Amino acid sequence: MPAGPATQRFILHRLLSLPVPVLRLMSGGGVVYQGGRTLDPRMQFIAAGARSQPPLSSLTPDEVRRASDQALALLAGDPEPGVRWEPLAIPGPGGSIPARLYRPAEQDNEAPVMVYAHMGGGVIGNPDTCHAFCALLAVTTHAPVISIDYRLAPEHRFPAGLEDTLAAYRYARDNADKFGAPLAQAAIGGDSMGGNFAAVACQELKRAGEPQPILQLLVYPCVDVASESASMTTYADAFPLGKTLMDWFIGHYMGPADNPTDPRLSPLHTSDLAGLAPAVVVTAGFDPLNDQGEAYARKLKAAGVATVYRCYDSLAHGFCSFTGAVPAADTACREIAGLVREGFEGRIS
Repeated sequence: MPAGPATQRFILHRLLSLPVPVLRLMSGGGVVYQGGRTLDPRMQFIAAGARSQPPLSSLTPDEVRRASDQALALLAGDPEPGVRWEPLAIPGPGGSIPARLYRPAEQDNEAPVMVYAHMGGGVIGNPDTCHAFCALLAVTTHAPVISIDYRLAPEHRFPAGLEDTLAAYRYARDNADKFGAPLAQAAIGGDSMGGNFAAVACQELKRAGEPQPILQLLVYPCVDVASESASMTTYADAFPLGKTLMDWFIGHYMGPADNPTDPRLSPLHTSDLAGLAPAVVVTAGFDPLNDQGEAYARKLKAAGVATVYRCYDSLAHGFCSFTGAVPAADTACREIAGLVREGFEGRIS
């Protein structure tokens, strides 16, 4: 009889506690060094195990959703103490948007509510994908966090997920007092495609003449689906996101008539970023999206936007969901949450 999820998680965590030389030996031996960076040994071990499975790009979206949910259940950290969460329904353009509201026990009534969009290429993922990270954000910032379960492709292609994110942000902003936060103030964030939604949302608000969020948090964001940078080649075979899987995601997310240079798909292609919300931009070293996230941070700074940029060289795409298995990922997430708190306090430049 196969081991249950709890047993599998226990076994994995025991294996990951082995000495680094043993982990590297069990991963095929040697140090993974690419592009001037050394991969965290626990990330290396997890990647080696994953490569024994069929590539996700060979599966259907439903199959990838199930496989991703099962894998992340083994790798995710436990939510922080001192926070409670409850389901929430938000009016959206395609019907009610399911969401999860996190409220810290020690909430600061001056801190803004944050709307957060999970990773998954616009095709997979749900609030469980970023559960531990959203709880950490709430506890660290003393602010409410709303994690949204936006519509997914290919059932709902671009711009459905983006429209849901914008609708959720506007709802949170206009009803912030319901969550114990200052009215008409909100922040927005997301990782990977969720980071794309957060970046585009800020640009869309600017185009609509609406006030900017208090802060935008972009974690290993996808901000350019129209071109390829050096990191797309250097880390083409990286785990969990490589070039082939990235192409699979975009192929399901975009429709045949969509233009990849559309700023709502590739916000890096927007010429004028002046006046956008202060930004915390985070990238992972072993990530084909590394260069585009760094380029967006540089472009924000050049436009006069207060921006903090961090690259976690030894980690890979998706690390915010690996905090239960990779201590370096947990450390990084705590630093990111601290940067968000500083952003709420107006202390980034």
